[in-house]
Amino acid sequence: MHYELCIMNYNFTKFVNQFLDVMATYYDQNKYNSLREEYEFFRFQRYDYTLENDVFSVKFYFSLDDKYFFTPSFEIPKRKFYNWSDVSKNQLDTILFNIGMIELISYWKLACPKKVYISPFKLDTNQILWWKKLYFNGLGEFFYLNGIKENINDFMEIICESDASCEKIELPLKETTLVPIGGGKDSVVTVELLKNKMPIIPLIINPRGATTECAVTAGFTEEQVAVIKRNLDATMLRLNNEGFLNGHTPFSAMLAFYTLLIGFVTNSKYIALSNESSANEPTVPDTEVNHQYSKSIAFENDFRDYVEKYISSEIQYFSFLRPINEVQIASLFAKNKDYYKVFKSCNVGSKTDSWCGKCPKCLFTYLIMSPFIPENELIEIYGRNLLKDNELLPILKQLKGEVDVKPFECVGTIEEVNACLDFCQKANSRDVTPVASLENLLNQYDEMNNLPEHFEAILKDNLFKNN
Repeated sequence: MHYELCIMNYNFTKFVNQFLDVMATYYDQNKYNSLREEYEFFRFQRYDYTLENDVFSVKFYFSLDDKYFFTPSFEIPKRKFYNWSDVSKNQLDTILFNIGMIELISYWKLACPKKVYISPFKLDTNQILWWKKLYFNGLGEFFYLNGIKENINDFMEIICESDASCEKIELPLKETTLVPIGGGKDSVVTVELLKNKMPIIPLIINPRGATTECAVTAGFTEEQVAVIKRNLDATMLRLNNEGFLNGHTPFSAMLAFYTLLIGFVTNSKYIALSNESSANEPTVPDTEVNHQYSKSIAFENDFRDYVEKYISSEIQYFSFLRPINEVQIASLFAKNKDYYKVFKSCNVGSKTDSWCGKCPKCLFTYLIMSPFIPENELIEIYGRNLLKDNELLPILKQLKGEVDVKPFECVGTIEEVNACLDFCQKANSRDVTPVASLENLLNQYDEMNNLPEHFEAILKDNLFKNN
């Protein structure tokens, strides 16, 4: 009788949860439709910029139905390696306009109006299709979690109000490489493998403890690091709290356009990201919904094509770690003990520069490094053994692929998670049998990448040494 009662309670709870999910989806779809009816358009009005005392400042002007106005901005502090005089006004216009095009998505998504008016410059038909694809796929998680059903053709109409076109940028560039630093293990591996092989300039957007300390640990002073201080508009943050739509936007796509600006003003030919092959796996299996869409090879290829056609054929954007997976990155990172106390991959703890120890990112990072870093050292990094925390079991099931959806975080593949778990189980049982799945991952190399030959030689050389 007790068993039957438990089954009845379980089934009733399951029914209630499914009902609430359906109602939440219905409510959010209605909310989306209602906002689109209330707010007819979004407008990218203009931008302006100043260069005073070698500090470059930019402000964008957006409006929602001419009822709400937004002025996000960014500032680039003075550095000796900037060559602002090498970039003409028309060339600056080209890149700033495109940065504005990616910045606007964070503000458009508040009400998702059907029409988007672009005032500063004209986009041709292929550009409009390109931007719609980026917005739609980059907002895949936003649509999914808000229960919004939409299609790429109808979700937005882009209307250009100017006849002026941007000019392509042609500048002599040097064999210098720009490397964005995010404070996690991936960019550490990129910096460490490249810094003694070529001139590199680290780039940090909105510095925090981990990003700054990783740069210092790599041997760079403050004056040797390019910095962008990006500011969100306060009205947007207020409207988020007042019930307008909110959710994930493609941050890495925004980063991509900012790297072009720094690349041109530092005359850097190469922009080396640290996105791995694992980022290509969708968050929702058998769909296009991917939290890491703008870190995927699909976006990278699209972005390179766009830059080549509309911005510059001189600069090269690619991910240095694209050919390898999270397991291989962890094995390379483990060699760099100086970073153990300074790197952080936790979004929850980013404001306090700490590991929260409760989120998918913390658990995944702990797990992926467990085959390569001894348990006592991992505990020193995280404060405890996260694999022994029963409260994290629901997250572990998501990471393992035992539920329908992976965590909406920058985590690795289901295959990588299960391979590392197999390793940990054998290690705990003192089983010396090699873990075949882990060995297979350590020997992978994804040929679908955009690495220039000399970068590929550096990566392969270190990968072979590691194995």
